[in-house]
Amino acid sequence: MTLTTPPLQCVSDVEPHPQMAALVSRWAQQSGVTQTAIKGIDLYRSDDLTPCNSTVYEPSLIFILQGTKTVRLGDHEIVYGPMSYLASSVHLPVQGQVVEACMDRPYLGVKITVDPQEVTDLVLELGDKVASYDPDSPCPEVGCGLCMSHMDAAMQGALFRLLSLLDTPEDIRILAPLARREIIYRALIGEMGPRMRKFVAADSQANRISRVISTLRERYTEPLRVKELAETVNMSESALFHSFKQVTRMSPLQFQKKLRLYEARRLMLAEGLEAATASYRVGYESPSHFSREYSRMFGAPPKADVAKLRGEHIMVTA
Repeated sequence: MTLTTPPLQCVSDVEPHPQMAALVSRWAQQSGVTQTAIKGIDLYRSDDLTPCNSTVYEPSLIFILQGTKTVRLGDHEIVYGPMSYLASSVHLPVQGQVVEACMDRPYLGVKITVDPQEVTDLVLELGDKVASYDPDSPCPEVGCGLCMSHMDAAMQGALFRLLSLLDTPEDIRILAPLARREIIYRALIGEMGPRMRKFVAADSQANRISRVISTLRERYTEPLRVKELAETVNMSESALFHSFKQVTRMSPLQFQKKLRLYEARRLMLAEGLEAATASYRVGYESPSHFSREYSRMFGAPPKADVAKLRGEHIMVTA
């Protein structure tokens, strides 16, 4: 992949919380994804470096407690390490790779799925208390749907309180929503607050693109009609194309193609479908065309790629 922008690097100089990594390591004892008893909270672990894996980030906050990872969105690359976190404001097809991890010090991450309505409610309550945009911040492109920040002591404390509820499951129902709300609040009043606000402001370009992305996700198997998409959000085709690329770092057609190929890969891997059947299921009319695009995306033909994945460990995707 050719990147046209230099990678952004985010490694916090704040001392890590002394108990948080140990807590996550205790609950996530094997490489891969661990779903927790707290709704919308997943733990990630990798005891070794990983190949470059493809996935679709949903609206979420993703925290790294230990290890280092690179995430690529189109031509945009982010390198983020311990005590830093990402905010994905919309669904985004990305590629990620753990680049620092070992058995003695595994990669450890936490993903909190965020309902955009939670952000909207807090923005309305905060009003003008949401931080103003700083052009000198580590993420210079305010329109991008993926940005990063450092975990300050207050954010670390809020995250630790949420994760500590895993040890007292009887408290989860009452206290987990409060802890989640504090974490979103901390993100909103920090340096990524302006970006998060843009995606929930009804009259913003970013919000319009968010609605277009939702439509594409629901109808990705259908032929793409940019004019129709533009009309649904009262934008011109050129404005839609420009704003869409600013948010997702790719064109609407590239975005749709990634959604189709990722879903086809999932169908073959999880449901055992043949390549031709999966290609028709996601909207391709020609299996040979599908195979060529699949090979360009994943570096191998469908059958070889799926066979390789079945022989590997569970992919870490957050």
